[in-house]
Amino acid sequence: MAADDGPGSLRRLLRRLTASEAEIEAQQLQRESARCGAVPVRQCGRGQVVSVSGRLRTVVYTPRTNQPALEADLYDGSDVVTLVWLGRRHITGIEPGRHLTARGRVAVRDDRKVIYNPYYELEPSR
Repeated sequence: MAADDGPGSLRRLLRRLTASEAEIEAQQLQRESARCGAVPVRQCGRGQVVSVSGRLRTVVYTPRTNQPALEADLYDGSDVVTLVWLGRRHITGIEPGRHLTARGRVAVRDDRKVIYNPYYELEPSR
């Protein structure tokens, strides 16, 4: 019996065969995020300076009366954090489906994790 031929490997195979596409994508994003040395979003807390990595799900320009903002939801397979660039209407490369790593201080707005004006690094397009 090889090292991979145990009850654990059979369990992993069955899990992969029965997992939904969303679950498989989430696991893959979590592995990629860990490889980058990023903190899983679900473990981020208010006030922490963190580096998070994942895929942008949505990008929305939100005009406000006092200051415009560009908002993007970053999903890393564990949770979502909203990245907000104040005073910006558009940033080249910030688009849905794009992978990036962002660094900044976590805040909480309306019970959602937010990083305002994060430093970011775009990953190469896939």
